[in-house]
Amino acid sequence: MLLCVAWCAAAWAQKGDRAIFDEVGTDLRELAEITGLKLRHKVPYHLISKDEVNRYLKDRVGEVSTPEEVRIEELGLKKFGFVPQDFDLAKSTVDLLTEQAAAFYDYHKKRLYITDWAPSGMREAALVHELAHALADQNFHLERFIRQGRDDDDLSMARMAVMEGQATWLMSEAEERRAGQSLKDNEAAVELMSKAMESGGDEYPVFESAPLYLRRTLVFPYTQGMLFQNAVVQKLDEAAFAEVFRQPPVSTQQILHPEKYFAHVAPTKPALPEFSHHGYKRLAVGTMGELDHAILIEQFRNEREAWRIAPHWRGGVYGLEESKAEHRVVLEYAVEWEDTEWARQFFEAYQDALRKKWRKIEVQSSSDSTFAGMGDDGYFLVRLEGAVVRSLEGLRDPALN
Repeated sequence: MLLCVAWCAAAWAQKGDRAIFDEVGTDLRELAEITGLKLRHKVPYHLISKDEVNRYLKDRVGEVSTPEEVRIEELGLKKFGFVPQDFDLAKSTVDLLTEQAAAFYDYHKKRLYITDWAPSGMREAALVHELAHALADQNFHLERFIRQGRDDDDLSMARMAVMEGQATWLMSEAEERRAGQSLKDNEAAVELMSKAMESGGDEYPVFESAPLYLRRTLVFPYTQGMLFQNAVVQKLDEAAFAEVFRQPPVSTQQILHPEKYFAHVAPTKPALPEFSHHGYKRLAVGTMGELDHAILIEQFRNEREAWRIAPHWRGGVYGLEESKAEHRVVLEYAVEWEDTEWARQFFEAYQDALRKKWRKIEVQSSSDSTFAGMGDDGYFLVRLEGAVVRSLEGLRDPALN
């Protein structure tokens, strides 16, 4: 995500209403008491309109990503079939975040923004969420925290889950304390709150019409991040709020399975399939985490299969190679699983993905370890090699393997 925009954002009773700002000091002191983090200075804030939010986000996209970087990210999503071929990533990102952004903290400008429109009545909760970001920023420099994970897609998502998960947990804890309760004593309440945030509902039509991948990755830092933060709080109590920034998780798998975070289970990086790079330029090398694979399997099979297979992921990488002369982009992809049986099950699931993501597919070879043929964008070859599945997609012909 391009900046911290509250999923649980709320709005205010009427345009120009600044009464909500009266609560800033009280809320910050309460957050400092809960977390043990130091409140170092006041947080600047600004009232902003929906049109201003839209312009702001467009500018921010340009600040954090060049047009070429956006093009490459979009290409990757299209090659895996996560989004349609005519999908516009930059526009969709701005539209999605504008719809959600009733309040947000900009860790670059160190300023809290509150919108002046009113789709709901959750203003106190939204304010606490964003102030939690501001407090974390004063202690751990959020812009640097996110930048340090920028070169690893899965690690970057895990770090976003640390930020948003902690803010969501604190937002909910503040509400519980005002009712004389605490999330620390009520794990069931945490589960219910996390579940309630998974659907956008009629209030968010842009979100509801977005591709599955965008919907899942947008809510993941808030929902699963909150559950992760709760698990760390249960183990470390107040020290948990600093620990997740000082020793952050390294994968979405650690977010989804906190026991792997405590055990320091790090992802592997299987070697990409061999490919002749003559005439091609490498556009990107990235990681495909457990979350990505869960979404992939859900999209092309179903949710039950996704959450059955994906937890057995061990590590995944991909590369994009482009030949401008041939107007062709090749996807290199490798994923390692716990053992050969789970690799076989994913090998079969990935065949379903290939059959469904293309309009036309001609299977030329199919065996227990090989699946090859022609798809919409060229020749493909998928191999099962022990506990690793490797794939090349978009080749001009088999001879280039």
